[in-house]
Amino acid sequence: MKSVKDYVLTIPDFPEPGIMFRDLTSVLQDADGFQLAIDEMLNALDGVEFDVIAGAESRGFILGAPLAYQLHKPFVPIRKQGKLPRDVVWQEYELEYGTAVIEMHRDAIKPGQKVVLVDDLMATGGTIAACAKLVEELGGEVVKILFLMELKGLNGRAKLNGYNVESVVEYEGK
Repeated sequence: MKSVKDYVLTIPDFPEPGIMFRDLTSVLQDADGFQLAIDEMLNALDGVEFDVIAGAESRGFILGAPLAYQLHKPFVPIRKQGKLPRDVVWQEYELEYGTAVIEMHRDAIKPGQKVVLVDDLMATGGTIAACAKLVEELGGEVVKILFLMELKGLNGRAKLNGYNVESVVEYEGK
């Protein structure tokens, strides 16, 4: 029986020498791989009580939306700055070379709602930590952070200390 890892292509030296790029598109382009990825993420949510799934742009949308659909939960997109049409809350976070800003509609999370955050890959943890801050600013509670893949060598869990974090596939390196 295949695992999700069997569907992930690794491209060495992309986008720069020394990086082993883990390609989500190879999972998405295979119907069995995509279904297995969603099924494994659904399994990781078994027994978790929550109200809303939120996903980080853009690959968190690809994985979070089918999870929300399958579990009959609302889906909240967390977008790059300037992409949402209504009143927003925003959070700046560090990138390797500079900063970025993400936003969420101010009315997307109600106080007291339990939220699962979803993204495709945990690297340094900065993006999803910013997402968690947005949820908490609106009075929500992050009850789980779920990734399809994790690059353990980048120690992203350090930024997510205190959260329930799970990854379907883990890679030891960067």
